Amino acid sequence: MSRSEVMAMNQTHDPLQSRPLLRFARRAVNNWRERHQHPFSFWIHMIGIPMTVVGIALLFFVPWYWGVGAFVLGYLLQFIGHCVEGNDMGEWAGIKRLFGLPYVAISPRWQKKDGDRGASATGGNYSGR
Repeated sequence: MSRSEVMAMNQTHDPLQSRPLLRFARRAVNNWRERHQHPFSFWIHMIGIPMTVVGIALLFFVPWYWGVGAFVLGYLLQFIGHCVEGNDMGEWAGIKRLFGLPYVAISPRWQKKDGDRGASATGGNYSGR
């Protein structure tokens, strides 16, 4: 057996290399989990996000005020979660970033220390306030 064949057999196959959609989804979920570390914020988002999506769907099947009510309540729950977490909502952070305004992507209390793997305490996750 040649050396190249042995090396090819020893290399492990990374499923994320051949599946960019899976890689994108995993990165998005990890980013979301990093921004929602407080247990209250995490679980209130688990209620608020589906409620917001269902509110949009309800607009097509029931009187409009039920859909709007579910959407607004779901969004309000997410807003409360971000107030507890101490960071800006994703949409609001995107708007602030677009206009060059300071925003908080990850609450300073959850940011990794300089020696930790990943973002440092000053490494782009906290954009002043």
